[in-house]
Amino acid sequence: MFNYNFRWNQALSSLPQMLEGALVTIEIAVLSMAIGITVAILLTLFRLSGSRPLSAIATTWVEIARNTPALFQIYMVHFGLGGFGIHLSPYLSLLIGIAFNNAGYLTENFRGALKAIPETQTRAARSLGMSPIQAFQNVILPQMLRISFLPMTNQMVWAILMTSLGAVVAMNTDLYGVTSELNARTFRTFELFAIAAVIFYVITKAITLSARLLAARLFRY
Repeated sequence: MFNYNFRWNQALSSLPQMLEGALVTIEIAVLSMAIGITVAILLTLFRLSGSRPLSAIATTWVEIARNTPALFQIYMVHFGLGGFGIHLSPYLSLLIGIAFNNAGYLTENFRGALKAIPETQTRAARSLGMSPIQAFQNVILPQMLRISFLPMTNQMVWAILMTSLGAVVAMNTDLYGVTSELNARTFRTFELFAIAAVIFYVITKAITLSARLLAARLFRY
C-alpha cells in the first residue's frame, strides 16, 4: 500500500544549497561550451586545411565524441588519465569531458553550416584582397555561427544535462552532486530529486526561450 509521507518542507529547506549547485552546473556548461566552440572552430579549420594529418585529427575527435557515451569520455578523462599519472579534480575532469563532447558535435554542426554558405562568398572575399584566413574570419565565420546558432543552443542544453554525469567522478558541488549528498543525509529522495528536476527544467527552458528571443532579434533578415 502506498504510505509514503511527503516532507516537502524539509526538502525545500535545502533549496539554497541546491541553487548554489545549480550555479556550478551552469558555470561548467558555459565554460564547456566556450571551450567546445573554440576547439570546434579549430577542428573545422583542420578539415578545410587540406592537410591529411590535421584532417585525421579532426575526424578522429568527431568520431570518438559522437560514437562513444559521454559517460565514457568523462570517465576516461578522470580515471584513464590517472593511470598515466595525470590526476585531475572532479570539476576539471567533468569540464574537459563535456567540452570534448561539445567540440565533436559542434564540429559537425559547423561543417553542415559551411555547406550552406555558397563558395562564391569566399571567392568574393578573396577578390577584395583578403587572405584565406581573413576571408574565413570576416566573411565565413560570422555566417557559420549564425546558421549554427540554434544547434549550439541545443548543445548548451545537452551540456547542462551532462553535468549530472559528474557523479561518476565524485563531483559533489553541482546540482546533481549536491542533491545526492542531501539525499544521503535526509533520505527524502523523491522530494529532493523532484526539486532538482524542476530546477534542471527551468534552466533548460530559460536557455531555449532566451535563445529564440535572441535569434529573433539578431537574425531578422
